[in-house]
Amino acid sequence: MHGGGVLKPAILGISGPVLAARERELFLEHRPGGVILFARNIIEPSQLHDLNAELKSILPESAVRMVDQEGGRVARLRPPHWPALPAAATLKTAEDAYAHGRALGAMVREAGFTMTAAPVLDLHIDGANSVIGDRAITGDAETVGRLGGEIARGIMDEGVAPVMKHMPGHGRAMLDSHLALPHVAVNDEDDHLPFIMNRDLPWGMTAHIVYEQWDKYRPATVSPIVIQKIIREKIGFKGRLMTDDLAMHALSGTPAERARAALAAGCDIALYCPGDFEGNRAVLEAL
Repeated sequence: MHGGGVLKPAILGISGPVLAARERELFLEHRPGGVILFARNIIEPSQLHDLNAELKSILPESAVRMVDQEGGRVARLRPPHWPALPAAATLKTAEDAYAHGRALGAMVREAGFTMTAAPVLDLHIDGANSVIGDRAITGDAETVGRLGGEIARGIMDEGVAPVMKHMPGHGRAMLDSHLALPHVAVNDEDDHLPFIMNRDLPWGMTAHIVYEQWDKYRPATVSPIVIQKIIREKIGFKGRLMTDDLAMHALSGTPAERARAALAAGCDIALYCPGDFEGNRAVLEAL
């Protein structure tokens, strides 16, 4: 295993179910802060065990092995090899939420991961785009904050790092930021409350949304105004802030330009998920 030292502030996807030779060489040369796996990388438990073991062997000790696993629709570990966990909207009590977090944390830990992109602390807003939908616990901000915190506590009690998302609140978006750039006119106290209640969590993820009352032109991920004034000061988040996937169509520019803009705005980690080799190399060389 490779020891400490400076890591590049990037978490990257890889192309397939085994680590390609050139990916291994790139990661040994540039030392990314972590790798994130998706369905294209996961076939069955023994293959995943071998892949995560190889990643652990070549990445620095402090690098993360991440999966985008929430339960419900967002699950890369799926039946028949892994149990299906329910969507967050089905969770009604603190006990339900904590048990969900424990089950989620145990599943991803046993599969070889150290981090999962959950909980979702966005609000369910009637009439908004369905990209959040049942991934949100409910539309009541205090309940989202309380139950979301229990999910995170359950994940951490299994030794896994949770990543709360999407700051400062994705629920009001009328477009899917995977496909286009949403604009939100008003991002308010209700949107912020779940994040304020959980601001001591170690990791958070930004939203690729233009919040017009704060910054009319730049999505939060690349907006120094939103990151500093809202996420850092108003919400009070002091942990490590990663971008949502920089390959999403809400953003413009090359992968390297997107990564540089996000870090210049105040993000700590650039998340670039598609696993294309040239994009990965460009992001690593840019940082």
